[in-house]
Amino acid sequence: MKLYTYFRSSAAYRVRIALNLKGLDVEMAPVHLLRQGGEQLQEAYRSINPEGLVPALVDENDDEGTQVLTQSLAIMEYLDEMYPEPPLLPSAPLDRAYVRGIALSIACDIHPLNNLRVLRYLVREMGANEEAKNDWYRHWCGNGLAAIEKRISADGRAGKFCLGDTPTMADCCLIPQLANARRLDTDLSAMPTLLRIEENCARLDAFIQAEPGRQPDAE
Repeated sequence: MKLYTYFRSSAAYRVRIALNLKGLDVEMAPVHLLRQGGEQLQEAYRSINPEGLVPALVDENDDEGTQVLTQSLAIMEYLDEMYPEPPLLPSAPLDRAYVRGIALSIACDIHPLNNLRVLRYLVREMGANEEAKNDWYRHWCGNGLAAIEKRISADGRAGKFCLGDTPTMADCCLIPQLANARRLDTDLSAMPTLLRIEENCARLDAFIQAEPGRQPDAE
């Protein structure tokens, strides 16, 4: 397997954690999102993923041949189906829906609003200055994480992690979003449940080795 990744991409970060939790050996292929106008926009990478986004996972299947998988949540579910142990999704339907709900809230509600291409559009097309761009980021990131804090703390199913004492796809999504939130000084002081989960994740090698600063393309 080969993962096209960028050290600071939270979507790629999610998949790196999932691969590590599964104990899978994967080749990392860095795609720098800023260098030369963005390597993800160049034909060499668009021939792999026409969307021009990371991550992309290339896998060879005996039945299907070489396949390119895109979108971080789809990749994680594929990994869970192909390599079931340890599971990223729990077995009980209600617990699976709960984990998917947290993951989707992060990947579909929070992350798109602070994605690089959205922030660039704010600056280049809407005329936002650096302060306004960062205020936009903190507003949507902070509001989204605060809602997840309320959901998890009120639900009662969290243990060391978002669900019980085993990391799931929800934790794979949460940790990168918290890392990005800190990078732009988002206030996390009113989110004790998320911070406790983050502390527990930070003790696991699967999360440690996936950190942006440990990637070969880290600046």
